[in-house]
This record gives sequence, structure tokens and C-alpha cells, in this order.
Amino acid sequence: MEIVRNILLVLHFVGLASLFGGFMVQMSAFRTRSGRINPAILHGALTQVVTGLLLVGVAEMGDADVNHVKIGIKLVVALTIYVLALVFRKKETISNGILGTIGLLTLVNIVVAVFV
Repeated sequence: MEIVRNILLVLHFVGLASLFGGFMVQMSAFRTRSGRINPAILHGALTQVVTGLLLVGVAEMGDADVNHVKIGIKLVVALTIYVLALVFRKKETISNGILGTIGLLTLVNIVVAVFV
């Protein structure tokens, strides 16, 4: 079961890299207000949600203690990011507020994962 957890963890990090990398690429569009949801943001957010849920399932099946408050916070934040990406993916440009919110929520999710 450890190999499954490690594979899921690597995929979870790949999703994080895609999501945060997609946001960083769009930061150059802040000045011109021409930001958009690129596929990296959308697919990274979905990968984060799916692999995160699978990681919790694997942890629950084993003998690991799961911090349900932490998981709940991370799930709400990740779903919010995914819904924002899904709703605004077809818009030609999006406001800096939406793009900034996605980036901020991504950082919040990282902070919760490390410190809670």
C-alpha cells in the first residue's frame, strides 16, 4: 500500500506544480489585465482534488491517523479553486481578482498542508 501512497503523492505534487506554474505564467498578464485560465490551472486543480481524495482514502484504509479538520479545509480550498477554474475557463480574459484569488488559495492550501 506504501507504493500506491507514494505514487499518489507524486501525482499530487505534479498537480500542485501544474496549478501553481499555470498561475505564475499568468502573472505577467496582471499589468495588461489579459489573464485567463490556462489548461495547466484547470487540470492541476482537478489533479489536486482527485489525488488528494485518493490519498485520504489510502490513509484511512491503513493505520495512519488522519487530521479530518485539515483534510476538510484543504478539500474546500481545492474545490473552490477547481470551481473558479471551471467557471472562468472559457472566458477570453478574466479579472485580476479571480486570478489572484486562485493564486492566493493555492498558497493557502500549501500553508495548511505544511503547518496544520
